Amino acid sequence: MRICVAGAYGAFGLKHLDALAEIEDAQVTSVMGPTKDKIEALAAERGIGHAGTTLEECIARDDVDAVILSTPTQLHAVQAIACMNAGKHVMIEIPMADSLADSRAIADKQKETGLVAMAGQVRRFNPSHQWIHNKIVAGELKVQQMDVQTYFFRRTNTNAKGEPRSWTDHLLWHHACHTVDLFQYQTGGQAVEAFGLQGPPHPDLGIAMDMAIGLKAADGAICTLSLSFNNDGPLGTYFRYICDNGTYIARYDDLYDGNENQIDLSDVAVSDNGIELIDREFISAIQENRTPNSSVADVLSAMETLDRIEKSMS
Repeated sequence: MRICVAGAYGAFGLKHLDALAEIEDAQVTSVMGPTKDKIEALAAERGIGHAGTTLEECIARDDVDAVILSTPTQLHAVQAIACMNAGKHVMIEIPMADSLADSRAIADKQKETGLVAMAGQVRRFNPSHQWIHNKIVAGELKVQQMDVQTYFFRRTNTNAKGEPRSWTDHLLWHHACHTVDLFQYQTGGQAVEAFGLQGPPHPDLGIAMDMAIGLKAADGAICTLSLSFNNDGPLGTYFRYICDNGTYIARYDDLYDGNENQIDLSDVAVSDNGIELIDREFISAIQENRTPNSSVADVLSAMETLDRIEKSMS
């Protein structure tokens, strides 16, 4: 599978390059980044044959079968549609778009073309959440409540590498997207109730820096999500699953019980790296001509829920 990584020298572009290097069936044949010197240096360092400064240049190539978009959120919809129009399969880093209208346009284009189009909902693939999901499917666990904290200290416009960013992040359409999709995935359907509260906007960035979200599933399970760009402390997202048969705490690819005893996840998947696992699913779905877990059509319901939450806060 010959892949182009767009936004390759950003924080998550590099994570995908590292992950793809571990996948035997994957070859990165092209990388894209807007700064010529930086993208050419990255290609030379990684032994990648082509480096381009525009997506159009990369998707016109015959040696690109599929694209991973790790580009600014506001570009995702137009770029994903361009990839599919060029006959390329596409995996879009979370979120697939920052509006319901753009999300629907991506899903419509996938339906029209029949190509694999996947949203980067990596929480579905982290071994910690996979372990919970497998127990739910087997009838061994039922979620009663999810308590989730998504905290950063990001009062300036910087990325996960601490570098200046050209676009503005968003607590709802990016960071809450992880949890909204995961809650619906773990409870088996779209939330029947959803609301949000937000604090005052940042004077320069224009985005809310603090947010609280509540969700309720059809079976009565609830989710409480707290998000902040103002938290001075460890960054990241921590999930507490309160279930009918135990409590579990997920921290990215690690899982603990309610008493902080670590759970062995070595038999859950072929890797303990969620980014690698989502890339493996993308490649396998293309090779097997099937719908992937976390397809854009499947994730659309999470985007609908985010739209409802946004409207509840307006």
